[in-house]
Amino acid sequence: MLRRVAVVDRRPSSCQNELMHLTAAQARRIALASQGIGANRDRTVGVHSVQKVISTVGQFQIDSVNVLARAHLMPLYTRLGAYDTALLDRLSGSAAPVILPTAGSQSARRLFEYWGHAASLIDVSLYPFFQFRREDAYNQAWGRMRSLVDSNPSVIEEIAEAVDRLGPVTARDLDFKEERRKDNWGWNWSVAKTALEWLFWCGRVAVAGRNSQFERVYDLPSRVIPKEYIDACQAWISASPAEKEALAHDNHVELVRRAARALGVGTARCLGDYFRTSASATKAAIETLVSSGELVEADVDGIKDPVWVWHEASCPRKIRTSAIVSPFDSLVFERKRLSAFFGTDYSISLYTPSHKRVHGYYVYLFLLDDAFAARTDLKADRAAGRLLVRSAFLEPSAGGIRTRVASELATELRRLADWLGLTDIVVEDLGDLAPDLRSALK
Repeated sequence: MLRRVAVVDRRPSSCQNELMHLTAAQARRIALASQGIGANRDRTVGVHSVQKVISTVGQFQIDSVNVLARAHLMPLYTRLGAYDTALLDRLSGSAAPVILPTAGSQSARRLFEYWGHAASLIDVSLYPFFQFRREDAYNQAWGRMRSLVDSNPSVIEEIAEAVDRLGPVTARDLDFKEERRKDNWGWNWSVAKTALEWLFWCGRVAVAGRNSQFERVYDLPSRVIPKEYIDACQAWISASPAEKEALAHDNHVELVRRAARALGVGTARCLGDYFRTSASATKAAIETLVSSGELVEADVDGIKDPVWVWHEASCPRKIRTSAIVSPFDSLVFERKRLSAFFGTDYSISLYTPSHKRVHGYYVYLFLLDDAFAARTDLKADRAAGRLLVRSAFLEPSAGGIRTRVASELATELRRLADWLGLTDIVVEDLGDLAPDLRSALK
C-alpha cells in the first residue's frame, strides 16, 4: 500500500503568508493520486470500486469514435484494470430496462449524461449544480438550436409532448422525414434531433441512456434523474434575479470544488477547464474556496502562473503503475497542464490531416509510474480478433529505460487485449519503440 503524505498547510500562523512550495515531481504525484491512479489494478472490480472512481474524477467524457474502445469506458480501465463494462452500463442507465430504485438501492443510477468538460457521463450528485447551465441554455447552445427556438417554437413543444407521451425515444423515432441536405459534411441533424438537443440542453428532457447504435435515448428528467436531485433544483423556480445570481455562484463553487479535488493541483485555467466554467465564474469560485481554506496557493517549480492545491490532496512518496491513458481521460483534459507538470506535449491527432500526423490517428499515452514513457496508436481489429499497434514511440525523457518501457508496455497491451477479448497483438513498424516492443511481446 502506498504511503501517503497529506498536503495540508500546517505552518504557524506567522508563516501563513508564505507560499507552499512543491517540486515538479511532487505536483505530478499529487495529480496522479488525486485522479485515483496508482492503486492495485489486478483486483476484482465491483460497484463499490466503480463508484469510488466516479466520486474521484466526477465525469467520464464521451466520444463517438470507437477505434479501440469507447472513450467513456477507458478511465475505469486505466484506474482499475479489467472490469465488466456492464457495470458502467447499469450505473449510467444504458442497460435496459432502466429502473429507478428506492433510495439506498445498490443499483441506483450513479451517472447522468450532460455537458461537463464536453459531452460526459457525470456523477449524478452533481445534477443540481449544472442548473446554471440549463438556465442559460439559449446563450450557450449552438446557433442551429437557437434558430429553431426563434423560428419554430411550436415544433419544440410538439417534440417535448412526444417525449412525454412516448419516451424513452431516439431522434429517429420522432423524425419528421423531412428532406435533408446531402452536401453537408458536418452534423446533418433533423428538426427532431435539433429540438431534442435543445430540450436536453435546457433540461426539459434528459438522456436515459445510449442504444446499440450509440444514439442518445431521451426521456423526461423525472423518469431518468433520481427525485432527490430533481428536487434540489427547485430553488431556481421562484428565485429573484439576484437570488439566481447567488445560486449560479454556488453552482460554480461546487463544480470548481469538485475539479480541485479531482485534479489535486492546478492553475485557475485547469480548474475552469475541468467542467468548462467561465474564467470570471471560476475566479470568483476560487476566491470563495480560498476563503474557506479548501484551496491553498502554492509555488510549483517551472510554473509561472499561480497554482492552487486542494487542501486534502495527498502526495505519495512513489507512484507505481503502468497504464494506457485515453486522450479523453480527465488526467489529460488540459494539455497545457500536461505539458507544464509532466513535460508531455500531446495531441490525439484524430483531427489532424493524415499527412501531418506524426504518431498516428488515435494516440494513447503510456504512463509508467509518475511519468509518461511512451505513446502508441491502437486499434481493435474485432473481426480478426487482433489488437493492432499502429505505432509505438518512446518519450524523450524515457530514453534511459527503453528496455523497461518496452517490457511494461508489452505487459499492459496483453492485459488490454484480454480485456477487449482480442487474441493476437500485431505491432506495425511506425515508431522508434516498435522493434523493442515486438521483441518484448515475443
